[in-house]
Amino acid sequence: MKKFINEFKEFVMRGNVLDLAVGVIIGGAFNTIVTSLCNDVIMPGVGWLVATISGQDLTNPETGALDISKATQALNVGPINFGNFIAAIINFLIMALIIFLFIKGVNKLMNLRKKPKEPEAPTTKKCPFCLSEIDIAATRCAHCTSVIEEVANEELKEEKEEAKSKSKSKK
Repeated sequence: MKKFINEFKEFVMRGNVLDLAVGVIIGGAFNTIVTSLCNDVIMPGVGWLVATISGQDLTNPETGALDISKATQALNVGPINFGNFIAAIINFLIMALIIFLFIKGVNKLMNLRKKPKEPEAPTTKKCPFCLSEIDIAATRCAHCTSVIEEVANEELKEEKEEAKSKSKSKK
């Protein structure tokens, strides 16, 4: 049973599964914004426009002005509800913030489990003359063919030390 639980935990903690879950949740939350936009903002205006074009009398007979309550009763649509639409946007933003914080926490936990990598030894160095990258063991630059001083100085020191050791051994 422990093996099954560990496999399931590994499956869930994969990046692709978490990304898919976040996508589904955000998509569902965005659906409420689109639904609210259509039902609360666009459709009341479209219904009022259709009633006006169809010739329904939406004016108050006493004042001659447009009567919004008469229009909404005739068309069975409410007034434009910007408040509902704004509430849907705020709900979406809150949900997105909570999901962001949750994923940030999961990523932090995943990074704690990983062992820190030791930095690798450099394999290249820069030529002091042309500043191009060359192999770390190169004694000449492949680009400008100049002799690298560090290596040349080290070789001279080694040759001097070998010469001293040979002269001491002869004595």
